[in-house]
Amino acid sequence: MAAAGAGEELRRELTCPICLDVFTDPVILKCGHNFCRPCIHVHWQENGDNYSGYQCPQCRAVFSKQSFTKNYLVQNLVARLDDLDCLRSPPAAPEPLAVEGKCAQHGEEFKLYCKSDGRPICVICRESRAHRDHMVAPLAEMVNDMKMEIQVRLMKLMAQKSKCIAVRVEDERTKSDAKLKKSRLKEKIESDIHALVQFLLDERDSLLESLDAVEVIAMALIDNNMRLVDAEVAAVEKAIADIDNHNSGDTSFKSLNQTYNEAIHCKPFTSIEPVSCPSDWSDFSGPFQLIAWKKMMHVLHTMPQNLTLDPDTAHANLLITDFDTKVEDGRFRGQKPNLPCRFTCFCGVLATAQYAGGQHYWEVDVKEKGVWYLGVTTEHSNRKGFINLRPSAGYWSLCLQDRLYANCEDGRVPVADYWDSPRVGVYLDYDNGRLCFYDAVTMKKLYMFDACFEEPVYPFFSPGSCDPGTRMQICHYY
Repeated sequence: MAAAGAGEELRRELTCPICLDVFTDPVILKCGHNFCRPCIHVHWQENGDNYSGYQCPQCRAVFSKQSFTKNYLVQNLVARLDDLDCLRSPPAAPEPLAVEGKCAQHGEEFKLYCKSDGRPICVICRESRAHRDHMVAPLAEMVNDMKMEIQVRLMKLMAQKSKCIAVRVEDERTKSDAKLKKSRLKEKIESDIHALVQFLLDERDSLLESLDAVEVIAMALIDNNMRLVDAEVAAVEKAIADIDNHNSGDTSFKSLNQTYNEAIHCKPFTSIEPVSCPSDWSDFSGPFQLIAWKKMMHVLHTMPQNLTLDPDTAHANLLITDFDTKVEDGRFRGQKPNLPCRFTCFCGVLATAQYAGGQHYWEVDVKEKGVWYLGVTTEHSNRKGFINLRPSAGYWSLCLQDRLYANCEDGRVPVADYWDSPRVGVYLDYDNGRLCFYDAVTMKKLYMFDACFEEPVYPFFSPGSCDPGTRMQICHYY
């Protein structure tokens, strides 16, 4: 009994988490978990690849390749488990499956099985007219066939269970990753918006404190003037009362003469004037929202950048003006040196800024433009002759022709049927490989490219070659 108990305990410890049976050719992963070699091999074939990696089914540790080591210790323990099984009493031989009852018609035991009717029959029934043309097999043979089919079905169910478990593990991982991503995004949103809100609150408090200080000074001046007025009013009222008393005739001549002298020869009254404009309120009459917005730009993680165009890269037909911020089709071909970085066929121009990391945002005025191209291109992309505006050629761009398009790998993808916004915003997250285009008025996302930038990129612009006379201009905010 002790050996049997030890064997059961050891069997539980030596059970593969995938097939739920005793280990066969056990291997150990770098994370320390053990599996049957065939089980982990099949699991990784179905649930992993060299791009996303290979996960441990238990702890979900990710490995860059299929890597495991034969576990000789577990192999020896499995052999030990076989020895413990041998110590047990030999299992009794399975008794043949008995079919209850006898043939009701002939009183014989059931020895055969009619496949056509799906029921056991006796040897006499086999010769009867009812079963003469039916498919009949020995009952024992049929029992073995049934057991084998049940075993096959059991194996399929176990395989389905293993697949369900694997799917559930993957779904749990995806669910966990989604929650984690949502939590991180929530933290970022709260942090970024809190920074803006806190800045506005601090700016409001600072303005209100300054306003309170000006009010204190103004109130002090007014209160002091009101005290002088009150004192003067008291003196005048006393003089009026004295005169009224003498006019009533109830006083002596001496008192009347004294009052007369005081009234005629008294010092002149203090000059009393109301306080006009005691403080300067001009500091609080400005455009507060604009002032706060200008100040707030310095606390933004990604603030609009004041790009300038690089004339050395511009197509010969393009005219660059307004301090290298405006570009338009000049309707003539200028004499410009054919520099390696200059566009020769595509009417494009690069910005002077080069980005090899970080987050960047700029806006372009495309008002009244019927044709334009905007985006980024790699440092060594082709600029001579025909330009393939595809990511594989080093160009990620949005364009307006008869409608708004994104220039993707498989061709142009429609983005919008109608475009009337005067500005386009471009957001580049170099490190995460994202390029987003926005309607810069409503900040509605138009399209996003997922990329893997392997070299520095430049913003590029094109007013088109079929839309002369109209311009596109980089917006500056400070």
